Amino acid sequence: MQVICKEVHGARPLGSDVGNDRAAEDFGFPLPRFAVNLQTGFSDKDIALHFNPRFEEGGYVVCNTKQRGCWGPEERKMQMPFQKGKPFELCFLVQSSEFKVMVNKNFFVQYAHRVPFHRVDTISITGPLQLSYINFQPPGIWPPNSAPMTQTVIHTVHSAPGQMFPNPGIPPMVYPNPTYPMPFFTSIPGGLYPSKSIIVSGTVLPSAKRFHINLRSGSDIAFHLNPRFDENVVVRNTQINSSWGSEERSLPRKMPFTRGTSFSVWIMCESHCLRVAVDGQHLFEYFHRMKNLPAINNLEVAGDVQLTHVQT
Repeated sequence: MQVICKEVHGARPLGSDVGNDRAAEDFGFPLPRFAVNLQTGFSDKDIALHFNPRFEEGGYVVCNTKQRGCWGPEERKMQMPFQKGKPFELCFLVQSSEFKVMVNKNFFVQYAHRVPFHRVDTISITGPLQLSYINFQPPGIWPPNSAPMTQTVIHTVHSAPGQMFPNPGIPPMVYPNPTYPMPFFTSIPGGLYPSKSIIVSGTVLPSAKRFHINLRSGSDIAFHLNPRFDENVVVRNTQINSSWGSEERSLPRKMPFTRGTSFSVWIMCESHCLRVAVDGQHLFEYFHRMKNLPAINNLEVAGDVQLTHVQT
């Protein structure tokens, strides 16, 4: 399941548990807060998990549950894992007794279930955010007896305080879960051109050896991105007339892909190269070996991954 949204949503009161929000906004001082609610239906009366980072007082995160319109006692984590204007990945692991929350792949907090988690069927996000997308991972990719029952991954960019405007926001919505068969093939409308971006997100299988992302032009492969876990390397190459060119293997940092974890690859086309980022961090540039960019109009993904989001 994915949600793709590039608008910046304005700040608004996040519920009666943040009672001083209204007073602060009335005096013209919008507070930099956002919230993710895992809830029942479109109403905000029943929220199993309210995850609410607050940037005042040095920064902290509030977790809470609302039942029949009434908030329970807050649980506060007096740390702030988010930075204004910096992209982040927020992951909720739903286990039998608790939610576990990961920020940028690092464990942040756990929150014991106060209501049965199977009541949750809606996710609501409010606040000054530019939301890239949301995906929902099924449980089948995780090792038995050691895994979350399900996983929700939110990729987003927190907007600057100056971008906060009063806005009633967008009501929460539920989207169907798409199926990405493997190998996966799809077209790139219009082919490549400067400023064109492609996003491929998924989860590496726990026993993965290799997978690849190919940008193709007919039978040729203009760009071959090939993480190899058996060699602990990310190979890049081009294949023309069934012949491979010279491999590129060097990276400025360690292997960015890990078995059993989610990833997001962002490929940005520029006039002279492709810029590739993984999980929001620039990884490398790949200079074009095939110059006819519009002819590079197909995407292929294959190997030991499960896809959760593809944008061409």
